Amino acid sequence: MKSVLIIDDEQEIRELLVIYLKNYGYETFEAGNGKEAFALFQKEAIDLVLADIMMPEMDGIELLRRMRQDSHVPFLFISAKSDDMDKINGLQLGADDYITKPFNPLEVVSRVQALFRRAESYALQEHPNREFIEIGDIKLDLKGCELYKCGEKKEITSYEFRILALLMSQAGRVFTKAQIYEQVWGEEYMGDENLVMVYISKIRDKIEDHSRNPIHLITIRGLGYRFEKD
Repeated sequence: MKSVLIIDDEQEIRELLVIYLKNYGYETFEAGNGKEAFALFQKEAIDLVLADIMMPEMDGIELLRRMRQDSHVPFLFISAKSDDMDKINGLQLGADDYITKPFNPLEVVSRVQALFRRAESYALQEHPNREFIEIGDIKLDLKGCELYKCGEKKEITSYEFRILALLMSQAGRVFTKAQIYEQVWGEEYMGDENLVMVYISKIRDKIEDHSRNPIHLITIRGLGYRFEKD
């Protein structure tokens, strides 16, 4: 049974999400603030985190920073802050998804299910006969879902991994933003260019010596992106 940690200072929201998630077979844990949530996260086996941003004691942003120091557990923000920059900032810090209040609890369940599907054995399903993809000084461990540059392990989220696996497995091929979005997020592309651009930027920060002058992950103006062959 997969476990979900629900963090929100509004008890009614926690209770609502608990009802729906338990109905779909998930074990749930609750916390009313970031400090309480972090202590619970360190003690229990948590498979996915749902967190508000604005909370007492420790806000969701700081909670995510601390969790990302040693964990890649899928992390979904649920927040009343709906500005695009808030969404982008959350994703840049390592969140995997973002949904705004008020929300339909069934949509939250759907997002949770999607995150679990993407996190579970993506690399092995897409590349069953390969253990690694290595191009130049970049190495992608498809079984361990890990990224290395010059032998040094780099922190990587599930979406960053999926984008790299897609591009590196077909190095030299140009992928449009729409193709990347639809294959990585599994949803119809609705013109959300910022989301893809944010993740490309995050990946470049990890694999390029100079992210503003990339030599691995190249922008093809007017078309999309390509991972250069060795």
